[in-house]
Amino acid sequence: MNPSGVITLTTDFGGGGGVLRGVIWGIAPHAQVADLTHAIEPQNIRMAAWYLTRQVFFFPEGSVHVAVVDPGVGTPRRPLAVQAGPQYFVGPDNGLFTPFYEMAEERGWPLKVVHTDNPDYWLSKVSDVFHGRDIFAPVAAHLARGVPIEDLGTPVTAAVRVPFPRPQRNGDELHGEVILLYRHLGNIITNIDRPHLNGIDPAGVTVQFGGTAINGLARTFGERQPGELIALFGSNDELMISVVNGSAIEMLKPEIGDPVLVRF
Repeated sequence: MNPSGVITLTTDFGGGGGVLRGVIWGIAPHAQVADLTHAIEPQNIRMAAWYLTRQVFFFPEGSVHVAVVDPGVGTPRRPLAVQAGPQYFVGPDNGLFTPFYEMAEERGWPLKVVHTDNPDYWLSKVSDVFHGRDIFAPVAAHLARGVPIEDLGTPVTAAVRVPFPRPQRNGDELHGEVILLYRHLGNIITNIDRPHLNGIDPAGVTVQFGGTAINGLARTFGERQPGELIALFGSNDELMISVVNGSAIEMLKPEIGDPVLVRF
């Protein structure tokens, strides 16, 4: 697969990824660099994985996606480069890329995982606490320039994986859970997606969270009244609980992993 020359950045830095861009352009001056987000909650690996799965496939095949959510930086955890089907990924071996390993296996995609232990593709001086700048960004730049992934280091046969829970069907009930709190807009994101409810009349659905029941699914925010608690599908087909012009997070005080029940 030929590289596209496109590199994306996903981090929990809070601010921009300016220094990562500088490193990348120092190696690959013609690379196009896009920010997916720098607003991942600190050390929240699952949140970063969720963002990546919803966004990377809008980019050209052969794009390189750098993800720096790395609570284990400086420890023996491995830095990785991954090819999963049509996309490349660079980041820590902490389970962040689990969904892409699973996609590749389920869909029959090529899957290559490499421990990027070849220092020829790092910066000459490597900090103990900033591998995003000193290892991940330069590795991504070399990939975007066309360096084969195999040249970056040693093949990995057992990358770290973390569980990403899937909803369970039980008769006319679907049992899911909260996987993300989108605090900026106050939305509660669940692991239930639109395909899980294919063929179900939205008006006949009840979404229950704790002691609160929401009858029917809204199609848009605008069809309900300000302040009303609603359930609807987001832009990536994920079922979410929201308040029109408000915050479901403030209203319901959810936690990651809280159960969500859909009856139909």
